[in-house]
Amino acid sequence: MKSLKAVLFSLCLIAVSIPLISHAQTSNLTADQRAALEAQLQQVLVEESQANAQLKDAQSQSASLSRDIAVLDAKIKAEQLDIQAKNLQIQTLGSDITVKQGHINDLEDQIAKGKETLADILRKTNELGQASLPEVVLSQSSVTGFFNDLDTFQQVQQGLADTFNELRSDEASTSAEKDALTVKQNAAEDARYAIQQEQKNVKADEAQQKQLLAISKGNEAQYSSVLAAKAAQEAHIRAALFALAGGSNPIKFGDALKYAQQASARTGVEPAFLLAILTQESNLGKNVGTCYLTNPATGAGVNAKTGSMVANVMKPGRDVEPFQQIVQSLGGDPAKQLVSCPQSIGYGGAMGPAQFIASTWMLLKDRVASALGVSTPNPWDPGNAIMAEAIFMADLGADSTSYTAQRNAACRYYSGTTCRASNGSTSYGNSVMALASSIQQNQINPLMGL
Repeated sequence: MKSLKAVLFSLCLIAVSIPLISHAQTSNLTADQRAALEAQLQQVLVEESQANAQLKDAQSQSASLSRDIAVLDAKIKAEQLDIQAKNLQIQTLGSDITVKQGHINDLEDQIAKGKETLADILRKTNELGQASLPEVVLSQSSVTGFFNDLDTFQQVQQGLADTFNELRSDEASTSAEKDALTVKQNAAEDARYAIQQEQKNVKADEAQQKQLLAISKGNEAQYSSVLAAKAAQEAHIRAALFALAGGSNPIKFGDALKYAQQASARTGVEPAFLLAILTQESNLGKNVGTCYLTNPATGAGVNAKTGSMVANVMKPGRDVEPFQQIVQSLGGDPAKQLVSCPQSIGYGGAMGPAQFIASTWMLLKDRVASALGVSTPNPWDPGNAIMAEAIFMADLGADSTSYTAQRNAACRYYSGTTCRASNGSTSYGNSVMALASSIQQNQINPLMGL
């Protein structure tokens, strides 16, 4: 065995070699560069506010060809300024993201080195602890040396405790840095998405502006035909059938939008997002809303289309009893109420357009009743279902106008977790957001005169 002095000497060398973890951050933007970017952003925001005021003024004027051209001019200018502001925001965020990622990498590297050092100290301390008292005493040339070595050993043990505390603190700091990085990354992604949407708006507005300018150079009487075409488009959109899941009959898009706007006013969740979720749910599979529960004890049922027996139509102990309560409270027969059939795994039993399972509906029904002023909300009623969906999605964070918040809410709705490629929820979230963009651009905006 090594002498006590040799072990203590090794411990001291290791203790003094523990890296000091720095918390300093350096930006890849100088103070002058950052100040210039922020000043430029503020100027663009002022110009954007002025452009929006001009747009509001133009929109307040009576309908005419010149008025519509002025509205489009102001709208395009406001959209272009918003794109410029978002690009400036992304530049600043990009710098911050680079700095934070570098800081996280440094922290993680130094923590790893600190853990290696701790491992060495622990091994040496264990080696020393295995020495018997006679060995320790006999290894010293004097009693003074023995007590000096004990003092050194106690100092190293205190240093060990301090190092543990330092590592715990820096691991917490790393976690906080990662959370802050995620916030900035989400903000940058939100800005990029907003730019994409604004670019679509600009393209559509410029095409419409070109059409109106061509009319103004020719015969202004053609303007009436443009208005008639817009009115026909609006009527077509409102009358278009909006297919809903859960065995519901299709309803007019105008009605679905009205329900979504009502729910949005109550919860803050955007109508296009709500309609996108409903569209996504209606396309989940051919067996959605085609099963009956026939055996409450086992949760088995039958396919209404084929007559074949189906296992796992509903989960006993979780959904069967509340499902029976819901249907009976509406004056129906649970054995004759369509619910979703199970997919390849898990259970079915989802009800109505928003595809809520019975246990979840029971958690929402009182809030839906309060929001709509009804005594017994009905999950198969489109207006009730859309309000319940809005309340549920708001709880998941979709009441934010942020792209990443809405997409994560969609992923949570699908899988219970935020968007991650590993669980397949990201593709669902991406699909919902693409649908929301399409519904907003091609259906809602034309109805709103945007």
